Amino acid sequence: MRIGLIIYGSLETLTGGYLYDRIVVEGLERLGHEVEVISLASGPYLRRLGHGLTSDLCRRLLAGRFDTLLQDELCHPSLFWLNQRLRRQHGPPLVAIVHHLMCRERRPWWQNWLLTLVERRYLASVDGFIFNSKTTGRTVKALVGEQQPHVIAYPAGDRFGCPLSADSICQRARQPGPLQLLFLGIVIPRKGLLPLLRALAGVDHGLWRLTVVGSLDFDPAHVGAVREQVDQLGLADSVQFIGPCSDDHLVEIMRTSHLFCMPYAYEGFGIALLEAMAFGLPAIGCRDGAADETISHGINGFLMAAEDLAGLAPLVVQLQHDRDALLRLSLAARQTYAGRPGWQDNVTAINAFLLEMKSGQVQGKIITPLRSAETAGPGTGHGCG
Repeated sequence: MRIGLIIYGSLETLTGGYLYDRIVVEGLERLGHEVEVISLASGPYLRRLGHGLTSDLCRRLLAGRFDTLLQDELCHPSLFWLNQRLRRQHGPPLVAIVHHLMCRERRPWWQNWLLTLVERRYLASVDGFIFNSKTTGRTVKALVGEQQPHVIAYPAGDRFGCPLSADSICQRARQPGPLQLLFLGIVIPRKGLLPLLRALAGVDHGLWRLTVVGSLDFDPAHVGAVREQVDQLGLADSVQFIGPCSDDHLVEIMRTSHLFCMPYAYEGFGIALLEAMAFGLPAIGCRDGAADETISHGINGFLMAAEDLAGLAPLVVQLQHDRDALLRLSLAARQTYAGRPGWQDNVTAINAFLLEMKSGQVQGKIITPLRSAETAGPGTGHGCG
């Protein structure tokens, strides 16, 4: 098939959503498909709304003679009008890759009300969906109903192969010193770094260290507020900002961390969470969003309410002092990773779905299966000895 993918900016952008899109493109190309990436200029939301009002993009997409047109749902302001024109001119099937909905992020209610109007119209304009989680699927269904076929293709944590053995996890858990906390994501309001800093400020600073890995360029004003809060709370010696880093550097950071700590982040899935579990990092995540599809409370991590700033301190203190409990959680996290589908499973499910969409024989919904940890052996790329 000849497939188009519409995104904002570059496919090399360092976020989980772009990573998902990039791995899907590479996987589809390995299966023999031709994939062309159509990059749109980003910018303020109102400017993006204007993309669909011109005829140039519509002509370009029709001239591409695509068998299927994939669209990253975050491009919805540029596409909700355009898709109507493509339909009228008998364009290719339109399939949205949905990572999360902007109208579900935490912001003033009236802003989300306006976003919902645009996002709902976009979601109703496509022929099918690729969801990264059941949670994302439910949020879309709440807006437009279950009218279109879809596939749930979970992200994977096997990007780094088989990263850390059980023996290494055991040794790390028993090493003395502060609890090493990892925040892995771009520094934007949705990721919840500001409330995390406020919650950690109430914990003895000698018990923990926080490493923040992720781009500082997406929202300079927010990053400024984060740095100001670090200074005001006296956390300069406890918080380290790495910025974006190479895969090798990230692997080393995850090898030496104890806990993935993003309890106030709204995530449509959270690829970083599962990648951290591959290194035996228990996760503290938010009850909002899809973290509960990966975190089993008290088993491989903990789930917290978005407004519960007081609940973090007891967990940090407990895990710092009770390294046996930390180890149990760490090994359970590693088992969670081992039982999840790999990226190849993800691509296989998406490929089957797109072929059905093209043939007009789509059956409704496909879900990438979860393997049990017991059946995930060396042949899957998940069996860590």
